[in-house]
Amino acid sequence: MLVGNIVFIKESNGLDVALERMKHMPSTAAVEAELRPRRKGRPRVSETAAPSLVEILNLVRTEQATTRQEIERQSELGRAVVADRLGTLSELGLVDESELGVATGGRAPRLVRFLSERGRILVATLDQTALGVGIANLGGDLLMEHHEAADLTQPVSALCERLVTLFRWILDRQPGGPDLWGISISVPGAVPDGGETLFQRATPPVLPGWERFPLVETLAGTFDAPVWMRSSVETMTMGELHAGAGISHRTMLFVKVGKRIGAGLVSDGVLYRGAQGAAGLIGSVPVSVGERSGTLEAMAGSDHIAREGRAIAERGASEILAEQLRRGGEVSAIDVANAAQMGDTAAIEILSQSGRVIGQVIATLANMLNPELIVLSGSIAQTNDILLASAREAVYGASHPLVSRDLQIVRSQMGSSSGLVGAAMVATEGIFAPPMLRDWIMTGKPQAHPLFQQLKVRIAQEQPPRGRAVSPPEL
Repeated sequence: MLVGNIVFIKESNGLDVALERMKHMPSTAAVEAELRPRRKGRPRVSETAAPSLVEILNLVRTEQATTRQEIERQSELGRAVVADRLGTLSELGLVDESELGVATGGRAPRLVRFLSERGRILVATLDQTALGVGIANLGGDLLMEHHEAADLTQPVSALCERLVTLFRWILDRQPGGPDLWGISISVPGAVPDGGETLFQRATPPVLPGWERFPLVETLAGTFDAPVWMRSSVETMTMGELHAGAGISHRTMLFVKVGKRIGAGLVSDGVLYRGAQGAAGLIGSVPVSVGERSGTLEAMAGSDHIAREGRAIAERGASEILAEQLRRGGEVSAIDVANAAQMGDTAAIEILSQSGRVIGQVIATLANMLNPELIVLSGSIAQTNDILLASAREAVYGASHPLVSRDLQIVRSQMGSSSGLVGAAMVATEGIFAPPMLRDWIMTGKPQAHPLFQQLKVRIAQEQPPRGRAVSPPEL
């Protein structure tokens, strides 16, 4: 009787016969292989290698492992598998092992580096009054940027035409450069996302009129690249984390102060988006100032600061703003900030009051989230120290001692570049996210992803309207 590969002999005189039969019996593995349907040729590499390729590439890309030995230790893959996968990644132009590291008692190990120059990402920030565009490598490093005035109340078709023109202008300035791998857009409002999409496959209704124009589809079809879209607060948070004050911090609260007031939260080095991509809408929090009450945006945002500035100008409480009103007919929040910087008492009080109200809301968030770092951004917060100082005082005064003990509260170091850098990081993380990466890695380019190919077919069938030709940017 045969059980597995073991023969049990009942009669001693049959021993020689049984052993001879055992020699010619196939193993269990061989039997199973015979029962499986035969395939022509070798198994597809993507079926067997893709998961380990994804793991190894992301270990190298995020610098968690920089040598073969570290990759073996982190991934728990064998030496032969790691060597084979690195060879494949090298052939795809994604990693390089040409440099030697520092020897520690033996032969110097070869460093494994991610080739961030393999592709390019087009980025754009859309603000209420400004438009910024740029191009970055796959490491999120901004290589070029351009900013100009814009009006988001214009038809989205005109905005799309301008974006296409600026993107083409940027690409024309990089002849013969790496291929375009993605496009990332930063927009003023929250971008709904239940977490089920790898990239944008339709234009979300972020601003009025967007639901009637295929902005995402037009960009994807024109440049043959997947499109990502995030709110301006989220992209600015990502930019500050990777290239600004947030470097080396794992927990950060980012607050943008402007017409709208929003927050971005980084927890354990990862941006928290919430269930629907709507985390951080603190501008809608109700607050009270004396007998008045309203939302945080209405009681402390730039529109409120401008209204209060005009009021003190009209009643002559501020000579600087009164003169501004006579000359220009308008008083903006920036005018109030400039007057405060020049020592205008009434303007200082307006900014101080806004800072205190914003600080009280931030203190509530700090007590709940216990961040290492709080970053204030926006033109008002970066124009002078008054709003920042008032907010800082309110946060420290209302926070638990454990929360405030090592807490840093600073202004943004990135300015208008933070949104562009953050948009690049959004695209980079999207391109190399394991669910996305495993379906394109064997082709070496994200455009090969099946969902993007389906989107291209739909775009071709729907034939979105072509934008009219517009003039190149005036620099």
